[in-house]
Amino acid sequence: MAFPPHFLDELRARVSLVDLIGRRVKLQKRGREWVGLSPFQSEKTPSFTVVPDKGFFHCFSSGEHGDAIGWVMRIEGLSFPEAVERLAGEVGLEVPKSSPAERAEEERRAGLYEVLEAACAWYETQLERNWGREARAYLERRGLSGHAVKSFRLGYAPNERGALLKHLKAKGVTPEQAAAAGLVKIPEEGDEPRDYFFDRLIFPIADRRGRIIGFGGRTLAPDGKPKYLNTPETGLFRKGRQLYNLDRARKAAHDSGEVVVAEGYMDVIALSEAGFAAAVAPLGTAVTEEQIAELWRLAPEPIVCLDGDEAGQRAGMRVAERALPGLAPGRSLRFAVLPAGEDPDSLLRGQGARALRQVLQAAKPLSELVWLRATAGRDVSTPERRAGLRQTLLEVTGRIADESVRRAYREDLLARFEETYGRGARRRQAWEARPAFAAAGHRRHRGGRHQPERPAVPLLARPAPGQLRRRLEQALLACAIGHPELPAEDCETFAALPLTTPAFDRLRRAIADALALAPDLDSDTLRRHLLASDSADAADGVLADAVFLHAPFARRGAPLAEAREGWHRLCARLQAAQPDPEAAEAVRLLAQDMGEDTLERLRARQRLVGEADPRFGGAGRKS
Repeated sequence: MAFPPHFLDELRARVSLVDLIGRRVKLQKRGREWVGLSPFQSEKTPSFTVVPDKGFFHCFSSGEHGDAIGWVMRIEGLSFPEAVERLAGEVGLEVPKSSPAERAEEERRAGLYEVLEAACAWYETQLERNWGREARAYLERRGLSGHAVKSFRLGYAPNERGALLKHLKAKGVTPEQAAAAGLVKIPEEGDEPRDYFFDRLIFPIADRRGRIIGFGGRTLAPDGKPKYLNTPETGLFRKGRQLYNLDRARKAAHDSGEVVVAEGYMDVIALSEAGFAAAVAPLGTAVTEEQIAELWRLAPEPIVCLDGDEAGQRAGMRVAERALPGLAPGRSLRFAVLPAGEDPDSLLRGQGARALRQVLQAAKPLSELVWLRATAGRDVSTPERRAGLRQTLLEVTGRIADESVRRAYREDLLARFEETYGRGARRRQAWEARPAFAAAGHRRHRGGRHQPERPAVPLLARPAPGQLRRRLEQALLACAIGHPELPAEDCETFAALPLTTPAFDRLRRAIADALALAPDLDSDTLRRHLLASDSADAADGVLADAVFLHAPFARRGAPLAEAREGWHRLCARLQAAQPDPEAAEAVRLLAQDMGEDTLERLRARQRLVGEADPRFGGAGRKS
């Protein structure tokens, strides 16, 4: 049975190759690829590779190679049609039935690609003609180079009725074919067909394979409405599923591991020209669930670039809500907020690529937008209203399908709730009400100079030495998971540190084993591996919000320089906090002789061990 090529393309695009193969092979991430032991023959060193963005697997030891369909055929012994039908059932695609009519339809679709390519070439030519002068001037004002114009195949639709259709007819294209491609309108009253785009700058839109499937047009008239117009929905073009520049961004995303989602065509072109080649945009609509799924095929954490105004914030909230159900370990979104009044194009032209890079590096995690969405402008002045907010947080996290991510979000948001509105807030208020705190405030104003206040630190009880040791070990392991490059580059110290909790010691060995196999493992992949291992409970414990409250540098996304400094402090503290033979001797002597001198020596050593900064910043209290 022959399947239409467009159906097979859609099937391969919808299937997650890593998830599919991961059911049979334990995969670990290595850069932009995934590696594991060969499922085709016995081996001790991984030679099996999955390249998800290119859609294939390859086994170097056996020579086996293929895509998702080929994998199912080899592993389950199915024929090609059987493998296609099974995968289609998993992703909810209806398998087309081969018939003369359907084969004719496939030939018709192939012909539409040719019609659209001919139209694209014609639009490009019109931009160079005399009537494209105003469009060229607009592009010059926007700072686009000739290289960008040619690379993105920009064109111009002249303000002349039937000009495109006349050109297509000369190539043997019928009005019905042109209408099926979304290029002309055929009036119901029997009037002459007319072109869809008039006096507009034309942006070709391609599918994943680079085939032209539609166009976007920007009006050049000052009062032209709408400002942007897309090809109408056709058999090839659905704007809720497509992304502008997808075909070009795929390779760049593979090389960089980064995808930037902008709002419009000009933003994408400006980003690409400035070195951010893995840039895409929705087609004039809010980002849809299907587009988010497409983004995750490009990168695990695409960055959504938001305008700094209120409309940009609202757009970000909508994207966050639509992404929630599809979150998975290592798969999320980040949100970069531009300065007020700026979009990527204007920021690049005004301040350059470095300014935009700083905005992207400061991108907030999706969980931050979920929290803001639930709490912004909300009155929580009564216990009932606070309980309502807590219930809202539970309902929001309940929309996440993946159990492990749902649990992690629930823990994170409820910890924030407690810190902001619950016991943590009351402890902070009590701390700020202390006379010593007020006196510190007066000292900040002495001499007529105001010194900026540091953020209030919650009042924390001094931990007992055993509790302190446990917190130090939790912070060290959290830092190792959040920044795997640190234990990888300091592996001997990491392996030699004595951990007193057996579960933490097993977790440390699991981290070291994973890094020995793949030294360049990133944080998301390492975390996903640990949560699927026997050390899942221990990993959950060390990645709790309470740990990051004491050691914020350990959190994934914290600056590496801060994480490295905190890492070395933790290693030093743990080495210094090893069981003290002098203290043990003091206890033995005390048991034999209850003299005051012996007791005072023991107390002094206990104070030295127990007096530590709760945030792990120092070795003890200075006298």
